[in-house]
Amino acid sequence: MITKLTIAAALSTALLAGAASQTYAQGNVEKCYGVAKAGKNDCQTATSSCAGTSKKDAQADAWLSLPKGTCTKIIGGKLS
Repeated sequence: MITKLTIAAALSTALLAGAASQTYAQGNVEKCYGVAKAGKNDCQTATSSCAGTSKKDAQADAWLSLPKGTCTKIIGGKLS
């Protein structure tokens, strides 16, 4: 039973990763600033050296990669 569950989890993860990589490859993503939770940003900021190092929630220079058109629907989300 555990083996079947493990295989199912691995398969679903692989399928999701494939869908996400297609979105990135097609350029259907945008950087959304001001919406990341502390420690959950996608890349370096002016005050943080790498991903996952933002100091506070909604830090203005911390961003997340989101599907195009999503950022402007989030309160506080900015494209620049």
